[in-house]
Formats: sequence, structure tokens, C-alpha cells
Amino acid sequence: MATPYPGNVSPLVPAVTATAPVIRTIHLSDLSDALRLGWEDFKAVPSHAIILCVIYPVLGLVLARLALGYSILPLLFPLAAGFALLGPFAALGLYELSYRRERGEEASAWHATEVLRSPSFGAMLGLGALLLALFVIWVATAQAIYVAAFGYESAAEIPGFVKRVLTTSQGWWLIVVGCGVGFLFALVALCISVVSFPLMLDRHASAADAMLTSLQVVIRNPVPMAAWGLIVAVLLVIGSLPFFLGLAIVIPLLGHATWHLYRKVIEPVAVSHAPPPLVKVQRYAADFPSSLFQWRRRDN
Repeated sequence: MATPYPGNVSPLVPAVTATAPVIRTIHLSDLSDALRLGWEDFKAVPSHAIILCVIYPVLGLVLARLALGYSILPLLFPLAAGFALLGPFAALGLYELSYRRERGEEASAWHATEVLRSPSFGAMLGLGALLLALFVIWVATAQAIYVAAFGYESAAEIPGFVKRVLTTSQGWWLIVVGCGVGFLFALVALCISVVSFPLMLDRHASAADAMLTSLQVVIRNPVPMAAWGLIVAVLLVIGSLPFFLGLAIVIPLLGHATWHLYRKVIEPVAVSHAPPPLVKVQRYAADFPSSLFQWRRRDN
């Protein structure tokens, strides 16, 4: 039996364009469930996810090399933390894979490129460029904070650098100020992108509408969203410790989990079906002209 179309919405217009996203209230248990489902997706297509994300360890090393040449130690932590800013855009292909598995369709590395054909891919690129700009500003800010604490002196080897940061007043000032400023950058990224890309992929929302919805999600669920941001930051730092190689696992896990978090926090839209086909009714000459009026009562 077909679902009636609400109000004045035309059956030719998808329901997603006529309905604003309905935001749910979630709990901390939903975060662990999203991570569990994300891990299931990762296990189902591990090689594909790693292929999609292998560029990230390389990108991290290249950015570090370009930033400070051979002296990359001061920016290792900012670069690792900065992946939280780019992560939502980086996981576009992973959202597509989770979306396909959700619909029971085949999921492969090639299918991840289907996101390039999305009607909202231009909006995704726009928001991705905004996150990239935020990432560059964060790295430059982190460098400025380090220079303010220790000057332009090159960082020594790892033991000496760690000792200088953890045992001096300048080092503690660097930790407090750096973490505080980094928190503000992460908060901005979380507010504008926590569900933006999945929403654009699923409902073809504009970048502005997606960012507004993400902000409303954070306002509606401050504690779970704060916990999610902390989970993302911790996992990214852990994944970055062995020369960013752990990101090949962390990025896919968080990407798939973000899709399932989106499903938990945004109410699904009822699928609109096509109107039922017209059934040809046998007519009789005796019914004329009453048969011209569709409001007349018809018997089976």
C-alpha cells in the first residue's frame, strides 16, 4: 500500500527536500554503538578502507617536512590533532561504503568513488575547502605558539625535545596555551561538520543547511558531542604516534562510525513511494454521465 504524500508536496519532488532534519537526543551508549558498527564496516571492507586512507600517513609526513624541513618535532602533535579538522571530509568515500552496506548493496573500493557523482559533491568540496583552511590556520597558529615559547631555535632529538617541553616553564606554557587554542579549533570543526557530510550525501543538503544542522546537533546533545570529540582526538593522536601509520586504521574506523552516529542523531525520512498505478475499471453506458466525476463511489 503506497504512503500518501504529505500536504502539498508533489510526488515528483523527493521527500528529503521538503522535510527539515529531525534531531534526536542521544546518549553516551550510542557513541559506543556507533563505534561498534563502524568497526563492523571496517572488518567487512578493510583493504578498501586502507587504500582510501593510505594517503593520510603520507600527507602527514609531507606536511611536516614542508613545514619545518628536518625539524618536524614541534609540529608532530599539532599535525596529529589537526587531522580531526580534515577527518570529516577525508571520510567521504567511507560514508559511501557504509551507506551501501546499509542498503545491502555491494561495497568495494570502486564503489567509494560513487560519492563523486553525488548532486551535493560541490557543496562537499566547499565545506572541505573550509576545513582545509581551518587546518592550515591551526598549523600556523601552533607554530607561532611554539616560537613564542622557545624562539626559532631548532628542536633537538626526541628525548631533548620532550624534556624541554615537560620540565620547563616555557614548555608548560606551550602545553596549556596550545591545547586551549587547539580545543577552540576542534570545537569549531565539530560544530560545523559533525554530521554535515553524511547529511549532504544522504539528503543532498546544501553546505549551509548541513553546517546549521551540525550546529543544532551539538547544541541538542552537548555532552555526547563533547565525548565524541574527545574520542576522535584521542584515537587520532594514538593513530599518529607510529609515524602516522595508525591512521590507516583509525581514519576508516572513525569514518564508518561517523556515518552510524549520523543515523542515530538524525531521524530517518520515510521513503516516499510512487503513486499506485491506475486500475482500469469497466464502465457501462448506463453510468454516463456520472462516470465523468471521480468523486463518485466505486464498488470493488
